[in-house]
Amino acid sequence: MTSSNDARSASASPYRATGSLRGRTILMSGGSRGIGLAIATRAARDGANIVLLAKTGRPHATLAGTVHTAAEQIEAAGGQALAVVGDVRRDEDVAGAVAAAVERFGGIDIVLNNASAIDLSTTDTVDMKRYDLMQDINVRGTFLLSKLALPALRKSDRAHILTLSPPLNLDPKWAGRHLAYTMAKYGMSLTTLGLAEELKADGIAVNSLWPCTLIDTAAIRNMPGGEAMVHAARGPQIMADAAHAILTGGNLAGPSPAGAGVPSGNFYTDEQVLAAAGITDFRPYSLGAAEEQLVPDIFL
Repeated sequence: MTSSNDARSASASPYRATGSLRGRTILMSGGSRGIGLAIATRAARDGANIVLLAKTGRPHATLAGTVHTAAEQIEAAGGQALAVVGDVRRDEDVAGAVAAAVERFGGIDIVLNNASAIDLSTTDTVDMKRYDLMQDINVRGTFLLSKLALPALRKSDRAHILTLSPPLNLDPKWAGRHLAYTMAKYGMSLTTLGLAEELKADGIAVNSLWPCTLIDTAAIRNMPGGEAMVHAARGPQIMADAAHAILTGGNLAGPSPAGAGVPSGNFYTDEQVLAAAGITDFRPYSLGAAEEQLVPDIFL
């Protein structure tokens, strides 16, 4: 279900789109809730087709929403949805999601690497199962979904891979604070860097998107002190609007691969993208805190 904060943020959004995703097919990892669902719902308002590959097929004990309730919300917003229960860590599940997207909607235009695991433990304290989980979901999952979707993306006239990962900031403080997580997120970003170069001749744009501030998500709320932290966060609608602007071309500068309508090889922030779209006041995205009280996100 949509929270009151999500609904308030969406209704107050200052973003005014100049392009549309109508008829485009998006294959997304995750998306049962949070930022991924906000991005999918924004695309659905254009009339996009959304294929969600997510593990949560049944209600979770502590997390609201399933891939099926997300699909219902997407269709209520005006899009078409296909819910695929599966794990981005399993080759056969990812291959099945790609095949299902092509069978249902005739192809894939956009891959959105949204699924991610987080653990900010130091090297001494991180559990190696959590380390493996982050590597498998964040790095391998991003690489695998992008890889298996390439044949379908090459047939699209506006193909795009968008990954929710940070700029490759080599300031050692980030690796020093949470090395395991930093390696996992930077692995996602290296996938953007490499694929943007590798796929230039194919006309496939490849970019990353990262928030400037903390975003209110279930993953943050479930961390120690998370309930207090999200009071100084923005709602996920800012990322939804920024992703929409990137995927529709949004006045962004930079070189484009042959045949692509948008730049490629960039590590955008939400504020950077929306500023290019003409937004100067980001206060409507806040959940109540003053701008100077917002918690900056990591890696920036």
